[in-house]
Amino acid sequence: MARYTVLRMMIFFGFLCALWLLGLQGAGQRWWLLGLSALGSMVVSYFVLQGPRAKFSASIARLVEERARRAQPAGGREMAQSDEEAEDTSRSAGA
Repeated sequence: MARYTVLRMMIFFGFLCALWLLGLQGAGQRWWLLGLSALGSMVVSYFVLQGPRAKFSASIARLVEERARRAQPAGGREMAQSDEEAEDTSRSAGA
């Protein structure tokens, strides 16, 4: 995650420097400088950083699967326990 974030920031600051050197450096143009830098870096990052984004997404998916796998046995025990309690309740109500 840190690598992807650093790469995104580098692209943003690259756009910021390039636009500043092109002349968007006046007092009234600072917001344009920031806005165009953000917009340009988003577009470039979308295409250039597909590999790191896919790796980051895969690592998140793997973590979610591991957590779900660890939580599944605990959930299975709770279900079995509640099923047993339901059977006991139905037997005592029927008897």
